[in-house]
Amino acid sequence: MHRISEPAILYFGTPVVLIGTVNENGTYNLAPISSAFWLGWRCIIGIGSSSKTTENLIRTKQCVLNLPSVNEVRAVDRLALTTGSNPVPETKKRRGYEFEQEKFERANFTSLRADIVDGPRAMECPVQMESTVIAINPLFTDDPSQQGRIVTIELKILRVYIEDSLLMDDQPNRVDPDKWKPLIMSFQQFYGLTDRVYPSTLAKVPERLYAK
Repeated sequence: MHRISEPAILYFGTPVVLIGTVNENGTYNLAPISSAFWLGWRCIIGIGSSSKTTENLIRTKQCVLNLPSVNEVRAVDRLALTTGSNPVPETKKRRGYEFEQEKFERANFTSLRADIVDGPRAMECPVQMESTVIAINPLFTDDPSQQGRIVTIELKILRVYIEDSLLMDDQPNRVDPDKWKPLIMSFQQFYGLTDRVYPSTLAKVPERLYAK
């Protein structure tokens, strides 16, 4: 039986992404989000309009999308309830956030300079994607109580780095989904993927047909 329900959030399971941007003083910011999806070499993220990451993206139009695996969960969790904004925005202050200037040090991650964009890669993350901002759009334009709080940002992927251990044997342009164990956020809790549950008919389509 189904019943009508009104959860405060609808995070049914999305990957964790660490967005690396450059602050106005040249230091690096690293922010975890879990509202992201990909279509080809484009990524759409949802993020608070008052966050330091959003501020940096509007100013620089560049970032690195770092994807942690389940192995980096403790490092990711060390970034929880931190913000690069000072003073802390009121909405985050009510949730217990605190200002943290040195995000990489807080997480015990190693920053690497990106090649194409001005932004930091997190060396420990198995996947890193240098990206540039294409479009920024507001959400909740029909709801005055939420208007202006969240934006969606379209990012164009320019370069992808993938750890060798995740690639298919002798195929450097294909990720082996049996090896990739992304960190998943589901209703504020961390999860990983289980083993493959069923052969996918869609997998019969050669990946090259999706190439940009």
